[in-house]
Amino acid sequence: MYLEELGKKAATAKYKVQVLSTEEKNNALKNVADALIANTDFIIKENAIDLKNGEENGMHVGLLDRLRLTPERIAAMAEGILQIIDLEDPIGEVLETTIRPNGMEISKVRVPMGVIGIIYESRPNVTADAFALCFKTGNAVILKGGKDAINSNKAITDTIRGALKNAGVTEDAILLIEKTDRETTTAFMKLNDYVDVLIPRGGAGLIRAVVENSTIPVIETGTGNCHVYVDEYADFEKALNIIYNAKTQRIGVCNACESLVVHEKVKDAFLPLLAEKLAPANVEIRSDAAAKEVLKDSVDATEEDFYKEYLDYIISIKTVTNVDEAIAHINEHNTGHSDCIVSENTENIAKFQKGVDAACVYANVSTRFTDGFEFGFGAEIGISTQKLHARGPMGLKELTSYKYLINGNGQVR
Repeated sequence: MYLEELGKKAATAKYKVQVLSTEEKNNALKNVADALIANTDFIIKENAIDLKNGEENGMHVGLLDRLRLTPERIAAMAEGILQIIDLEDPIGEVLETTIRPNGMEISKVRVPMGVIGIIYESRPNVTADAFALCFKTGNAVILKGGKDAINSNKAITDTIRGALKNAGVTEDAILLIEKTDRETTTAFMKLNDYVDVLIPRGGAGLIRAVVENSTIPVIETGTGNCHVYVDEYADFEKALNIIYNAKTQRIGVCNACESLVVHEKVKDAFLPLLAEKLAPANVEIRSDAAAKEVLKDSVDATEEDFYKEYLDYIISIKTVTNVDEAIAHINEHNTGHSDCIVSENTENIAKFQKGVDAACVYANVSTRFTDGFEFGFGAEIGISTQKLHARGPMGLKELTSYKYLINGNGQVR
């Protein structure tokens, strides 16, 4: 009954939200951004409870980083909402118009999806990002965060609902499932009478559970075993800086580099430089046999390592003989998220970008840029690694559907 009530509230709210004008939505979003800044101390106080619980429960350092909120991160959440305000409202966009021989006019028009459900783990910033994107596109949203972040999520949700009320907009545009047991999560996946689409954000286990158990259509957001390939024509300085950034800037994110692929012709010269570059960050290197010849103090890599999303200061190294072997290795072991080639050879770059099967394929750019904010979307609902409906960072348009509007003058068939 608890979920049923939330579903009914969301279903009612979606009809109110979908008819709001762009100005009304933007005004409400501005209220929300201001409220997040104004309530920073309150949100951080509640977040501190979650962090303390996480530390006492032995939460991994990478997950603690995902969970942690700071004034800077809350300001970034607010800035993301302000960017969304500045983005063009996609709702009502006429995608195409056809006039039939009988004079009937058929228009394909972008519309909200309705109620979007999101299940996510220990990233409380998702609460604000997901709401803002869903709201701008005229959707209501039901959020199911992890128990590790429940106090943070409540604080952010309460802040948003208060700001909506002050703007004269239904508070039920955002609803948070406050029960944290697995049974509730599983039951939420069956709420297809009220929820139009379900989006999981989190680790491989969560995503697999949603895909396998949901009776609601799912947009799968994937884990990130992201690769950087150092080609035989690589600029070493670029390669070192890209790998260092992609591996060490934030270890607990899906766009961090987990796997390195190196051309055999440059391994002897490049790998010692890489080990020196990564040493201050205490990155553990796990090498295949060829790389081990150069990095004798590194750990032996297993086949499992090449599939691993570490979310830690660990990186695997695979040595290859050419760009085709690099592409084959990456396609075998990646998660379809983000992969990069570092090379000054335009032919190899073109071959790599065409051949690698991933949502985002980079040339001479850190994989850390796979992010809605960096792509100019203001924020993101997640990184889709599937191919139907949406792929890559999901911004506003990826949260819409379309319908046909047909106008005529009494035509009958």
